[in-house]
Amino acid sequence: MVVHSAAERVLAGLDPEQRSAVTAPAGPVCILAGAGTGKTRAVTSRIAHRALTGDISARHVLAVTFTARAAAEMRARLSALGVGGVQARTFHAAALRQVRYFAPRLLEGRAMPELLDSKVRVVTLAAAKVGLRADRAAARDLAGEIEWAKSSLVEPGEYVVAAAKALRETPHEPAKVAEVFDAYERLKRGNGVIDFEDMLRAAVWGIEEHADVAEQVRGQYRHLVVDEYQDVNPLQQRLLDAWLGGRDDLTVVGDASQTIYSFTGATSSYLVDFPRRYRGATVVRLVRDYRSTPQVVGLANAVISQARGAEARLRLELHGQRPPGPEPDLRIFTDEPAEANAVAARCRALIDGGTPAREIAVLFRTNAQSEAYEKALTEAAVPYVVQGAERFFERPEVRQAMIALRAATRSIPGETPLPAAVVEGLAAVGWAPDAPPAGGAARERWEALAALVQLAEEYAATPEVVPIGEAVAIERPVTLGDFNEELARRAAQQHVPTVEGVTLASLHSAKGLEWDAVFLVGLAEGTLPTTYAKTPEQVEEERRLLYVGITRAREWLWLSYAAARSPGGRARRPSRFLPQLDRSGGGERAGAGAARRTERRRAQVVSCRICGATLLAGADRKLGRCPTCPSDLDEELYERLREWRQRVAGAQKVPAYVVFTDATLTALAERKPGRIEELIAIAGIGPRKLGLYGDTVLALVAGAGVGEVCPQKSFEI
Repeated sequence: MVVHSAAERVLAGLDPEQRSAVTAPAGPVCILAGAGTGKTRAVTSRIAHRALTGDISARHVLAVTFTARAAAEMRARLSALGVGGVQARTFHAAALRQVRYFAPRLLEGRAMPELLDSKVRVVTLAAAKVGLRADRAAARDLAGEIEWAKSSLVEPGEYVVAAAKALRETPHEPAKVAEVFDAYERLKRGNGVIDFEDMLRAAVWGIEEHADVAEQVRGQYRHLVVDEYQDVNPLQQRLLDAWLGGRDDLTVVGDASQTIYSFTGATSSYLVDFPRRYRGATVVRLVRDYRSTPQVVGLANAVISQARGAEARLRLELHGQRPPGPEPDLRIFTDEPAEANAVAARCRALIDGGTPAREIAVLFRTNAQSEAYEKALTEAAVPYVVQGAERFFERPEVRQAMIALRAATRSIPGETPLPAAVVEGLAAVGWAPDAPPAGGAARERWEALAALVQLAEEYAATPEVVPIGEAVAIERPVTLGDFNEELARRAAQQHVPTVEGVTLASLHSAKGLEWDAVFLVGLAEGTLPTTYAKTPEQVEEERRLLYVGITRAREWLWLSYAAARSPGGRARRPSRFLPQLDRSGGGERAGAGAARRTERRRAQVVSCRICGATLLAGADRKLGRCPTCPSDLDEELYERLREWRQRVAGAQKVPAYVVFTDATLTALAERKPGRIEELIAIAGIGPRKLGLYGDTVLALVAGAGVGEVCPQKSFEI
């Protein structure tokens, strides 16, 4: 009775879909869990309910996930539910534990090889052996390719063909990468070390090739649970199959719309094909979003509703369960510095208004974008934390560049224009102003150093004013020495407290996290989706990346992009994934007429008169400001305008909004136009209404009473 009472308490508070997942019968169960739908609660409650009802023994459960943090959360929740003994671990931790346990038996008394914590050093040596010089960035890219190959069960001799089939963007010519891969494997064996993929393979080999090991492992782990199943790679699936040994007491949890790690070898195909692989499997969909407001959920649904491909077959339409909140804030800026400054100002306002800095995040597509936000937040006195990346001035390539630029002051003539001097100085660290190289880490390194060149261009545009006498001064061009001092000053200013700060993170590193307020920045074509997304599958993954970013926000969401990278730069288009920025509603599939309407709408740019952001919503365009920017409404004028409108509408026998909408009256009372030119600048006042009411409105703004401008007479339309 006590046991069943505890089991009933586990079910208390679950929604109908969660309850279905928890009480599903033994056997294959697939829980499709949308963002914020309580998947961890559902899966831990399923384990606890089965244990408390006697269906299973907790010590026979192995629950695997992808981060130590997620595994720790599962253990904590199970403990709170009164269930101990469940093994909740990452794939790597579970495999390492088993390999170490069986090592004496499998290795016949030999010591277990040392586990590499990083491939980079060995990859660098392997590259040198095949005649390839690889700096740290290039070595990271090569290590990433090797990890992809090994996770995909690809051997060195198979790499060239496999990379071509997978349309890999390789950091070097594929045959050369294969040579590095082969040399890396030889070096490891010669030095008696293994990497993480080797350790997973060892666990598979121990079970598949040793019947006694298989019997013991499968006797211990009879019920398998896999979290984030959309992120499983072929090697991890091979290990999972080895653990199962043909059994089907398996519960998987995942969301195909959050598949964003395919570049590492992860594939959602196992999640998509689960019902076909396990005939009669129970499939439960969790769609009630408890994390985000309905407004945020609505935007997330709008973005992912356009998805195509295999993952789209499992697309979930979320239903927000929280009270309504503010609409997502959509903004366009003239250039990236303006965008960063506006984000920093809004972060400052949120913090001043009581939002903890740790509950705010600025998310971008690549780590190289962080520098502008680090600078803007520093200047706005906003503390920040860079997640998943080093702070800009602490990156090895930036530190090396600053050393090279200081050395260059001794060799570069002082009359050399600053941008050219910086480019010449950066040649010492291998940077050249051409197209960025292939490979994520190498490309980010190139972009980080390119940011120094852009900073030099901006700094050179402001010559130093040097006084030479009373009331007399001249402009002196800034030198490389001046620029080095500026870099040192900026680096020193960015040493801000990191315990309590706004999170700066890439969209990839933000997965699994959430904040009260989220800024999604740089949402322009070429950045999201990146120019390197060339296939339909790659473009769809970029769409899912934006979806993941949107669903990180609990309440307040800002989405923005800059029309140009730098002041006066080449114009860019907003990301194709933002339906709100394309009023035609058809995106890329809109016809020519819709495209022309969209272009006409975009040509009529209206900027916020307070912060400078481009205004998109009709009401905001009328007001001439963002809804979050402070109002300077003249309440007395607003009441006189309302009274006048009421009289005019009564005389014309039409609703009041036919004369002027509330938004137009508010705009008049805020902007207080004094001339015809200022009046027609307000959206909603066209030639017809200007002719009917223009002089009267200007008189009211100037202070005239309603009785003076609106005698009791009829108005002719």
